[in-house]
Amino acid sequence: MKIALVGYGKMGKIIDEIAQKRGHEVVARLKETPTAENLNNPDVVIEFSLPEVAYDNIKACLENKIPVICGTTGWLEKKEEIEKLAIENGTAFLYGSNFSLGVNLFFALNEKLADLMKNVDEYSCQLEEIHHIHKKDAPSGTAISIAEGIINNNPKFDAWKLEETEGKELGIFAVREDEVPGTHSVFYRSEVDEIEIKHTAFNRNGFALGAVVAAEWIKDKKGNFGMKDVLGL
Repeated sequence: MKIALVGYGKMGKIIDEIAQKRGHEVVARLKETPTAENLNNPDVVIEFSLPEVAYDNIKACLENKIPVICGTTGWLEKKEEIEKLAIENGTAFLYGSNFSLGVNLFFALNEKLADLMKNVDEYSCQLEEIHHIHKKDAPSGTAISIAEGIINNNPKFDAWKLEETEGKELGIFAVREDEVPGTHSVFYRSEVDEIEIKHTAFNRNGFALGAVVAAEWIKDKKGNFGMKDVLGL
């Protein structure tokens, strides 16, 4: 495949290396806004940029009828507009708050546990996410996906909130520490014990590989997708 990389920071460089190892050609490495000219006619765009420019980047690609794999978090208030654009332009959009295979299995485990805990009143629940000090958004997109998985499967919660919460709000605690790639934990605590599920990323390679696998999967598809579709979860 011909792949264009939009956003060329640490993640973009790792994706570049993995894509080439898997036999793909990287035809553009952009730090600026994509256009029909500088994208160089790719089969797919992989977008890992910053929250403040992600929407414009994705919009430009979809308007040029190029499918987009997006891993940028912190812009999701406009996601519905992007999904409409993908349909209107007869192309495809796939958003992942985290492309790691392990994290997507963790999402499924989290939803199952939330369902198991919905009728057990003795336990309170909260989330914690730890990331490197350079991360722009808080809570992480992955933490939001975990929170939504709990809210959708446990009627005790109807919203999430950063830091301290009350009532039916689910608390997310965001920690920024050194160069941590990403650690996410869900705690169920009672007066007598604690249940914890946790995912720890050792480096960014798992995220990058998942993004390339998603790009391979989306070729010739139309519509809006997520990693559950790619992995058949």
